[in-house]
Amino acid sequence: MRRAEEDSMSRSTRRSRRAPTRPTAAPDQVLSGLAALVPDLRARALRLSGNCAAANDITQDTLERAVRFVDRYEPGSNLRAWTYQILFHVFVSRWRRSRRERQALEKLSSDPSAWTQPADFAAPDAGPGALLPSTQRKLEALPAVFRNAIALVDLESLSYREAARELGVPVGTVMSRLHRGRKLLAAQMEMDRAVA
Repeated sequence: MRRAEEDSMSRSTRRSRRAPTRPTAAPDQVLSGLAALVPDLRARALRLSGNCAAANDITQDTLERAVRFVDRYEPGSNLRAWTYQILFHVFVSRWRRSRRERQALEKLSSDPSAWTQPADFAAPDAGPGALLPSTQRKLEALPAVFRNAIALVDLESLSYREAARELGVPVGTVMSRLHRGRKLLAAQMEMDRAVA
């Protein structure tokens, strides 16, 4: 018993000796170093963004992140390189966000009804929101397994699980039938467009 306790104690002491302790940076030194880097950071942000206001925002976000994560800075490493890396990540994140926003605005500006929440489709035989007669004919021309899956999920807005329960098949089968049925329906519509 005593031997086991000694072994466990010696293992824990060995582990503590092996685990390197990471030195922590003195926050005051890092902050004064960051203050000296502000003009360089602003110039680099301006080169990346090409816009003075955006460069100021990028620089401010970079400094804010550097201060927030000062404990991750390893003393003795290159502070300039560390902050430039942060600045680059901030720039890329902002660029990706602005690209997503531009794409959303382009879509919304080209489709006037995209600004509103579209109403769910009604069943094919319903009044308002019913399918066009040509689309109804194409849907009816599909094999029953595909037509039923499309009607339940796309027209009656049932979930895959609810449609699977209704049809008495696994969820994966509903998804497969839905995919293949949509593909067949799209091919039929494409043929009509090519003829017209």
